[in-house]
Parts: sequence; C-alpha cells; structure tokens
Amino acid sequence: MARLSVLGISGGVSNPSRTTAVVNALVKAVALRVPADTGLIEITEAAPSLFAGLSRGALGASGEAIIQRVEKADLLVVGTPVYRASYTGALKHLFDLVDYRALTGKTVLLAATGGSPYHGLVLEHQLRPLFGFFGAVTVPTGVYGAPDDFVDGEIVGAAIIERIARAATDAVSLLNSSHANAAVATRVG
Repeated sequence: MARLSVLGISGGVSNPSRTTAVVNALVKAVALRVPADTGLIEITEAAPSLFAGLSRGALGASGEAIIQRVEKADLLVVGTPVYRASYTGALKHLFDLVDYRALTGKTVLLAATGGSPYHGLVLEHQLRPLFGFFGAVTVPTGVYGAPDDFVDGEIVGAAIIERIARAATDAVSLLNSSHANAAVATRVG
C-alpha cells in the first residue's frame, strides 16, 4: 500500500488542548500501523484564515489551502471539545466550507473531549450525523476523553489509551478495505 495521508483536525479552542492531545495520539497510533504522511490542523491556528470568509469563494489562499488539505486526505481524525452538547462552531464552519462531495467514501475517525463522562454520546449524536451527510465512512470505534483521562494535558487513562489503539486498528482496517475496493473498481471500471 502507498503512503496514506492522515490529517488530524482539532476543534479545540484552548491551548493546551486535551482535544488536540487525543487527536495527536490517534494520528500517531494510525501511523504506527500503516505508512503515512501525517499532519494537523488546529482550529485555534486556522480560524483567522477560515473566518476570513463565510463562503469558500470569499476565502484567501491560506483558507483555501486548509480546505484542500481536508478534501485530499485519505483519513481524517476529527476531534472536538463538547460545548453545549455539540461540536464547536469553529469546527462546523470548517466543514461548512468543504465541498459536500469531497468526503464521499473517505474514512473519518471521531474523537471528543468533555467536562464529564456524560457527554460521550456526542460522537454518536452529533459527529456521526455530520459526516454521514458527507457520505464519509466513520470508524465504528470513536474515542471520548473525560477529565480523569488526563494529567497536565497528557493522556494517562488506561481505558482511553486502549481505546485509541483499538480505534487506530479499526481505522487502518477500514482504509485497507476501502483502498482495495477502490483499486478493484478502477481495474473493472
């Protein structure tokens, strides 16, 4: 298999960010399992370029470059802190700018962090429907991090570390099957 493009997207709006820590851990875990070129988009850094326009046509070159990175990646690892039972508005704005056809069939690994363990369903009730709209294939195993999973911004919880490993393995399995299916479709097509 050729090297894959794995792009982490952190919707975290603070620095340091527990969300970014989880996204980075997932990207690294995937890269341990498959040859990959990795990258990270942090909303805190991308926001000035993304909010330069409310539509894609109004973006400058730096905003357009961010959107193209999202559209061209083989695997997206998308994480968000939970605010008011959903993902951040800044993260939603990023995906409002993405061409709705660009993520069809793309593999997306979901992650979230929150102030209590009770917000874990945001993965199922907010993030999965968002990527379902795009026709993306979401990895069945998502990762949710609660405050007890971190010490000084570092991931320490045994359960979340295990879940990161499982989610990365699941993502690679999906990538392998989708790339195999695409290769067959190209040969048959």
